[in-house]
Amino acid sequence: MEGRILVVDDDPATCEVLEEALELRGLKGASRTSAAEALALLATEDFDVVVTDLNMQGTSGLELCQQVAANRPDLPVVVLTAFGSMEAAVGAIRAGAYDFVTKPFEMDHFFLTLERAMGHKKLREEVKRLRTAVRESQHFTDMIGTSAQMQKVYDLVARVAETEATVLVTGESGTGKELVAKAIHTRSSRAQGPFVAINCAAMPESLLESELFGHTKGAFTDARQARQGLFLNACGGTLFLDEIGEMPMGMQAKLLRVLQERTVRPVGGDKEIPFDTRIVAATNRDLDTEVAERRFREDLFYRINVVRIHVPTLRARAADVLMLAQHFIERFAAVHRTSVKGLSSPAAERLVSYPWPGNVRELQNCIERAVALARYEMLSVDDLPEKLRDYRPSRVVVESEDPAELLPMDEIERRYVLRALQAVGGNKTLAAQVLGFDRRTLYRKLERYGAIEPMRGDGALLSESPSSPRVVKSPATLGT
Repeated sequence: MEGRILVVDDDPATCEVLEEALELRGLKGASRTSAAEALALLATEDFDVVVTDLNMQGTSGLELCQQVAANRPDLPVVVLTAFGSMEAAVGAIRAGAYDFVTKPFEMDHFFLTLERAMGHKKLREEVKRLRTAVRESQHFTDMIGTSAQMQKVYDLVARVAETEATVLVTGESGTGKELVAKAIHTRSSRAQGPFVAINCAAMPESLLESELFGHTKGAFTDARQARQGLFLNACGGTLFLDEIGEMPMGMQAKLLRVLQERTVRPVGGDKEIPFDTRIVAATNRDLDTEVAERRFREDLFYRINVVRIHVPTLRARAADVLMLAQHFIERFAAVHRTSVKGLSSPAAERLVSYPWPGNVRELQNCIERAVALARYEMLSVDDLPEKLRDYRPSRVVVESEDPAELLPMDEIERRYVLRALQAVGGNKTLAAQVLGFDRRTLYRKLERYGAIEPMRGDGALLSESPSSPRVVKSPATLGT
């Protein structure tokens, strides 16, 4: 243990004994023989725990507890009370003491209480730090994080927001691409205009065309009245085309013409209507690969990919996990009216070590569940979902002296290639660059690992459909 302990007792001999015991355990101790002296010392120096006798001449330990709780609520107080004085001990807890120890006491029990008190103080400090960090980072419409990766995102958002450039936001599902789009809108000159979002994968092509461009009365069976589309609804503001990589090829051609001409023709109409709308698109697909494999129009890709902002995965910015968790704890504690304040150390360690294949959305879901079911102020490992409680990270052993723990080079390469692909969010073009392979070499290796289906002679996959995942192995099985 490490820490500074202030001992308060009107018996100098007791102070001396406890100071010596603290030093033997590696703790730094200081003592005072009255509450007044202790309060004077606390005004100038910092301690991790105050240990005070309950019955002292002058100001009692109970009054000392009350004053420390009022002026230093972050500083835990452990009260020493005579055996059998349970009523006095309960009074001390109500006065703000963290815990009490009855005399005579065993040193092991005493130091266990001190260890818990110091851990409690550290947790409160960490919660305070995370709350401050959350407030300071909330300058981009609920985007949370201070990692280097997120600082790059913030910088790009701030710079591109001042322009009228079309933006393509890329990243895995659940990383917060719509938050980036909203941040661009709210920081732009169009902030007072509407922000209109549509998921391009959520409707068939015929309905998507009508939704985007509008339709005239009688254009189709259910068109009982004319309706303007989202391009016109978003005039003066921003239109967010989410999951644009899922858009059918026929619709891609129509969208390209609209973006080139800056006019729309409603379904069933014969007039072009100009619009003044900024376009931000997003996808979780690797559009470079989609273009190369002719599943996405190259001309449309260049039209929407004027400025690209890649949102990093949560596992790539592990430093932000606890900050995001604290943000969600505060939000859902208010929603569910619970007293949850933060995370216990074991729970925090589990959150940081988990790879978060579902990214921020998965973390949000995990914290909401934990807050709703929690029994105490600090979330414990038992409050987390089963997959987090049972998660055990897999690592390649390199420095072991035991030959049984060492792996063949082919297995090391397999794990490293799949880990690299996971780290770049499944983007095969980027993974090939990181690994130093050309794209065909990477595809052959992934085919051998069973991570994708076989390639045709022209380098395209035999039967991978546009909606199928690029990598079929989950992050939890990459090391197995």
